[in-house]
This record gives sequence, C-alpha cells and structure tokens, in this order.
Amino acid sequence: MLMETIDFSKHKRVRLMVMQGQARVSGDPRLELTTVLGSCIACCLYDASNNIGGMNHFLLASPTNDSGLDEHYGVYLMEVLINEMLAYGADRRMLRAHLYGGANMSSGMSWIGTANAEFATSFLKAEGIPLVSQSVGGPSARRVDFRPYHGQARCRIVDNSMAPRDLPTPKPREDHGDIELF
Repeated sequence: MLMETIDFSKHKRVRLMVMQGQARVSGDPRLELTTVLGSCIACCLYDASNNIGGMNHFLLASPTNDSGLDEHYGVYLMEVLINEMLAYGADRRMLRAHLYGGANMSSGMSWIGTANAEFATSFLKAEGIPLVSQSVGGPSARRVDFRPYHGQARCRIVDNSMAPRDLPTPKPREDHGDIELF
C-alpha cells in the first residue's frame, strides 16, 4: 500500500519510517517521518501556510526500459507526493522542498546517486517548486528526519552499513493465460 491513513490521536510524538517506494503526507504536528538513504533520494515537501508536508523515498529516477512505471521510480513518486499534498489541502504555489540522499557509495553502483539527485533537482525546477535545502551526493549514507507539519528537516551522515540495500525492481511475471475459477 503506497498511502495510508493512520490515527495518532493517542500519541505525543510518533515516528514513521518511509521505506523505498513509499510516500507519506500528513498535517499532524506529532508526526515525524524518517528514512535512511544511500543512493536513493528522499524529497520532503511542505506548505507552511497550511501546515502540510510529506516525504517520498525513491530508488531510481526512471525505468531504464519499457517495464513501465512503479513505486520505486522518482518520476512516479514525485507526482504521487505532490498529488497527495494537494489532496490534503496544500496550496501548490506554497510548496517548498528539501532534498536528501543520492550518495555514490561504491564504484560498482556507477553514478546512480548522482543521476537520482540530478533528476530530483530538475523535476523540482520544472515544477516551479523552490529547493530550500539539500544534502546530496558524496560517498556517505544519510538519515533524514522530517516534521511535515512544521516543514522542519534534519539530515545526518550515518555509517554506510545502515543504508538500505538498493534492491532491483522485480521483473513482471510472464502471462500464463487466463485463470479459471471453479
């Protein structure tokens, strides 16, 4: 499930992990979204005038072949994040962004992190969303904590062993014909 509604009314402060392929949006002042990034990117959007914010976490900028879009790609998750923000009542003209991740952690991963960061920066520019802070590139993993209600983000460098493994997107199964139900 990509988006879900969670009731935090019984809690003082709630931390919610945003995993690869997810986007989360909230206007709850008690919520803190968190993630750990290697070459992946997390975009934190917020509208300070309406106290709404959200975070996504994508693995790759876009598909490299005709496999179609899915939730692991930035081109999909950036749109999901913006659309969910608007559905929660954000004013598109007031959106601001923080951008994190995009590390090039090993030579075997080529420059995936750089490509992810370039995609996200270009996407925000094309959408007219100002980038107010960023920490992208370099060789190190990052932990990001974001309070969507306040638009506050904190980014810390962490040991690379804490970064999630970038798993390849599974290939779609071959169609084996129609299923007959009895």
